[in-house]
Amino acid sequence: MATITSIGLLATGTVNLCTAQTGTGATTNIADRGSTVGAGDRASTTGPALLRIVTTVGATPTCTYAVEGSANGTDWFAAPIADPATPETVSVATFAVTTATTTIKFLRPGHAWRYLRVTFSANTNVTNTVDVWTF
Repeated sequence: MATITSIGLLATGTVNLCTAQTGTGATTNIADRGSTVGAGDRASTTGPALLRIVTTVGATPTCTYAVEGSANGTDWFAAPIADPATPETVSVATFAVTTATTTIKFLRPGHAWRYLRVTFSANTNVTNTVDVWTF
């Protein structure tokens, strides 16, 4: 598992958490939006982020997703997310996908997470590609 920095002089602001990942468990990679400029620079660790999950499916597909944040990359908790249709309604609940689709989730600014991953559970015949953009 790699931890990929999403900010800093050489970073693009985009992290691929996984490509064509099947099964259950955490994404192959972890996004790190922590500051590489200096300890006093907190703007990079408190801004919004956009999560995109692209699925391809087989017969009778289902997969449950938990978006997880961490302050230290070790202790994980449910990260607050919002749907684009209702961006002011924040939830920490898991969600399921049962079709081939692209799902977008917003991670609102000001919430306490530096590291981000997605954990898949109850995955039956779903292949996931997950990317995150930090701002």
